[in-house]
Amino acid sequence: MTKQVQQLDRVIIRFAGDSGDGMQLTGDRFTQETAAFGNDLSTLPNFPAEIRAPAGTLPGVSSFQLHFADHDIL
Repeated sequence: MTKQVQQLDRVIIRFAGDSGDGMQLTGDRFTQETAAFGNDLSTLPNFPAEIRAPAGTLPGVSSFQLHFADHDIL
């Protein structure tokens, strides 16, 4: 069985979860690996002001968005 490979011009990924779930760390690690392959990238960390809001609440959502490509991102 062969896997189908799809080549994309650019990729945007957003990791999201409750505060304290490790979304910022996950995004940071993924960013480091993406940069190691020589990709151009742009990040958008988004985390609430609260240290840890109750699970499942909208103010407690933390996310990390990563936009990467093999060419310049403007």
